[in-house]
Amino acid sequence: MDYVIRVHASPLDIPAAAWDALLAQQDAPSPFMQHAYLAALHASGSATPETGWTPQFVTLWVDESLAAASALYIKDHSYGEYVFDWAWANAYADHGLNYFPKATCAVPFTPVPGSRLLAVDAIARQALLKAMLDVAQQHQLSSLHLLFTSPDDRAVCNALGLMQRQTVQFHWHNADLQGTPFESFDSFLASLSQEKRKKIKQERRRVADAGVTFRTSVGSAISTTDWDFFYQCYERTYLEHGNAPYLSRTFFEHMQRDMPENWVLFVAERDNRPIASSLVAVQGLGSAEAVAYGRYWGALERVDCLHFEACYYQPLNWCIANGVQRFEGGAQGEHKMARALMPVPTYSAHWLAHPAFADAVERFLERESAGVDNYLDHLAERSPFKRQEPQ
Repeated sequence: MDYVIRVHASPLDIPAAAWDALLAQQDAPSPFMQHAYLAALHASGSATPETGWTPQFVTLWVDESLAAASALYIKDHSYGEYVFDWAWANAYADHGLNYFPKATCAVPFTPVPGSRLLAVDAIARQALLKAMLDVAQQHQLSSLHLLFTSPDDRAVCNALGLMQRQTVQFHWHNADLQGTPFESFDSFLASLSQEKRKKIKQERRRVADAGVTFRTSVGSAISTTDWDFFYQCYERTYLEHGNAPYLSRTFFEHMQRDMPENWVLFVAERDNRPIASSLVAVQGLGSAEAVAYGRYWGALERVDCLHFEACYYQPLNWCIANGVQRFEGGAQGEHKMARALMPVPTYSAHWLAHPAFADAVERFLERESAGVDNYLDHLAERSPFKRQEPQ
């Protein structure tokens, strides 16, 4: 197949309807790969050349039909990626070589697994990845990285010889070990061991005893005042950790206007005043494959266990009530297992231009992968669920 290959300096140059129609055909679509989300990152100044994310979106066309597309960026740092390659960059520097700039195919600031190589079929997907490798070589970049990939992505990356890396996240599923969906938060608690059930009840009681209540707003019911308050919380949390927030207030204005149906906001109140909030993204709400994603949180007042209530217990209770099948808790966090978010492997793929460094990284990834497998086995032994008696 002969494709017309185009490289775009802005996602705004790509027709939104064509991009989203292609995304809907993929094995693991998410709201974060929607055109509106990527366009908002760019238009709001959150992910632009000025912040170290230079768009080089690659598209493949057959006549006027979009056959494949990727969100590719040239990066001069590794911030906002959540797949950590600082050691690789340091090794390059120790040998007098430049690791940056590099090419990264990812959703900026968003460690959510999903389709990265959007394509009408496997042939177009392979052609797309080859085109991305060509971009990396034409710009004389050190490397190409595809982060939080889907199974279809991994298949084509393997076919073209990219190195695979495995990491771990923690996801909650709306069913007990027998596959029975939870009818209520109490039925969820009943599936846990006595120790974990007792701990969750204690944590929730501390928040309630502090006089904190919650209200939930979904989609277009999230008011501008609520969005303003959320951003105040979000910004303060970053600043308290000594960093400016990745996302601007303008970005969330785009979310309110262009993607309201993909958001749920939980606001904690005390004495009729809002004191904290958490924002959750949703995909396919109302369908049998609905997924929720824990994304952002912040607080203006300190209350013991408020973070757990706002970021886990309130969203899980909402997921059960609304038939959401999975809740993804974001990057890292072994503590999430105590809240029944279980470990799952996540994947990335890597190509390095320098042959000697590619060989060294490949050997490192083999050792790291064995360590991750052992880690997953170790975590499985610490399941928070009741142990099943043998039949």
